[in-house]
Amino acid sequence: MLTNRYESPLSSRYASDEMQYIFSPDKKFSTWRRLWVALARAEMELGLPVTQEQVDELEAHITDIDYDKAAQWEKKLRHDVMAHVHTYGELCPKAMPIIHLGATSCYVGDNTDVILMREGLELVRDKLVRVLAHLRGFADKYKALPTLGFTHFQAAQLVTVGKRATLWMNELLMDLEEVNHRISMLALLGSKGTTGTQASFLELFEGDHEKVKCLEEKIAKEMGFTAVVPVSGQTYSRKLDYNVVSTLAGVAQSASKFATDLRLLCHLKEVEEPFEKNQIGSSAMPYKRNPMRCERICSLARYVIVDAGNPAVTTATQWFERTLDDSANKRLSVPEAFLATDAILNIWANVASGLVVHPKVIEKHVLEELPFMASENIMMDAVKRGGDRQALHERIRVLSQEAGCNVKELGLPNNLIDLMAADPVFGMTKEELCVHLDPSAYIGRCPEQVDEFLRDWVDPVLQKYAEALDRGDTELNV
Repeated sequence: MLTNRYESPLSSRYASDEMQYIFSPDKKFSTWRRLWVALARAEMELGLPVTQEQVDELEAHITDIDYDKAAQWEKKLRHDVMAHVHTYGELCPKAMPIIHLGATSCYVGDNTDVILMREGLELVRDKLVRVLAHLRGFADKYKALPTLGFTHFQAAQLVTVGKRATLWMNELLMDLEEVNHRISMLALLGSKGTTGTQASFLELFEGDHEKVKCLEEKIAKEMGFTAVVPVSGQTYSRKLDYNVVSTLAGVAQSASKFATDLRLLCHLKEVEEPFEKNQIGSSAMPYKRNPMRCERICSLARYVIVDAGNPAVTTATQWFERTLDDSANKRLSVPEAFLATDAILNIWANVASGLVVHPKVIEKHVLEELPFMASENIMMDAVKRGGDRQALHERIRVLSQEAGCNVKELGLPNNLIDLMAADPVFGMTKEELCVHLDPSAYIGRCPEQVDEFLRDWVDPVLQKYAEALDRGDTELNV
């Protein structure tokens, strides 16, 4: 439906409902209220004049947020946190005097951001695992199917279709390790006060340093964290945002590598992304099967990779204990990075679950190049039959150039084997030469490498995160 207001395509077209909820107003502001409850409870338990009745009243109204009322208060006060304090207080008149007691705005703002980023990373981790599972089946199925390897996008020694997939998967494992590391390193800001000195809380607790420290511990525990940052200004270091978005950018890099490889393979007609029965590839050229999903992955990945520069600059330009030029940028760069990464992984899972392989085309391309690759084995065979290694090497060099000229300049098939068979230096018939044209003889340990990689590296991860696989892929318009 057309509307007269801009909306982010990440919300309307790409990101899942799960990820959008994590960064939604409901999630944000209900988390603010959970933090106010945790603060009040901890202050009560540590002896401040906060009652159980007040804590219960706060708990009873965590989710019933009146956004119109909050907007009215913000218009009047020009302060979003105080607007929500008053909105909450109208629902909780008994608790109103102690809401936000001793805290500054970053108590709810920064702590909530850490909580949301952790949940976002956990969802990213689940979706990484699902992509890995799809590629595992693909790698195993095609672990022994020979295909041209490419260096510089020029034909090189053979690999297998499945072995190539392990390269994509290995980067996913690296991303998964980085996501887990980032989750493990997240710590709440805690209750640090306006410049990070905890002076307001020290005043509330009449100089009792131990109670001030215990307050943070209790809040962190209630919110599911084991640690708070050791020191801060008014905010946690914005390097934390940079580290998180950089982790997402790493996922985007891996996804773009996969999607770019697949776009090239699609051009070669060797492997294609899924194509629906009624899908239109081009409005002008009905025959086309454009790799539009992989192109979308690359497009979104480019956005996330570039977006990592936003928190980097913010981190570098924060003054002393804090400046507010982080705020507007942060509201955009962090959630949008999560939504875009979520979209990338949704599309990647869809593509990886339905890859289409064309073995005959792959075989055709292999056989076009195989005579060149087999030349060393042919030379060794000819030496065993009494040939001169140096003379054979020179003839292979000359005949290879002739065959290459036939292919590239005349558009003829590769006739290197015919040229060798007609040359008395080799002393071999065409049938004897063709014995060396079995592609499976040139794939090295590819099948074994795939088996070992899946067994030793991939399967333990899939077993560890089996619950993520049980939840399955989110149905989206990909």
